Amino acid sequence: MYLVRRGSGLGRHGQYAGADRQGGKRITGYEYAVLVTHLDHEVLSLGQLYRDRADAENTFDELKNRWGWGGFTTHDLHWCQLSARAVALIYNGWGLFVRLASPEARREAITSRPWLMSSVGRRTEHAGQTTMTLTGLHAHFGKARQVLMRISTQLQTWVAEAAERLNIKSVWPLCCDHLKHTRAAIGPPLTPCLMPDHANGIG
Repeated sequence: MYLVRRGSGLGRHGQYAGADRQGGKRITGYEYAVLVTHLDHEVLSLGQLYRDRADAENTFDELKNRWGWGGFTTHDLHWCQLSARAVALIYNGWGLFVRLASPEARREAITSRPWLMSSVGRRTEHAGQTTMTLTGLHAHFGKARQVLMRISTQLQTWVAEAAERLNIKSVWPLCCDHLKHTRAAIGPPLTPCLMPDHANGIG
């Protein structure tokens, strides 16, 4: 498949090729981009493939620019790997937490962290119970408080379920099952339909 695009793309110095935007002159030159691929897809399907590629690149962009994945350098490979793995674990954990808070859409760190973390917390203990009091620092803390309370209730429910005797599931599988059900509509396996008993007792 050969795809040729002709247009007035950006030139080497950020200006349109052959165009004087400030002077109001017309475009006198074009840039060409040629794509050569062995895919059997039609031309229109390449747009979706490009969008999927952009979604994957956004994750790495967020890891580098919002979570500091590219902000540490060391000559010791061991510490470099340890830091990279720690950032990846924190990123995954925060992503799951935000999914519990906002299951209808994916929120990036640039919006989710100020929304859910811009508060002052105070921990108090009384009569054997620990209470965490949060004071919001922005105008949308009311909605964030509702979300945090819902997550807290959900986690407490999973802890109670996981603490039952002979329960092989911990909080982590329960959280994953919840996310699979809400995001991908993947439910529990269907109950097998068995044949009814026959007259001869077989079945």
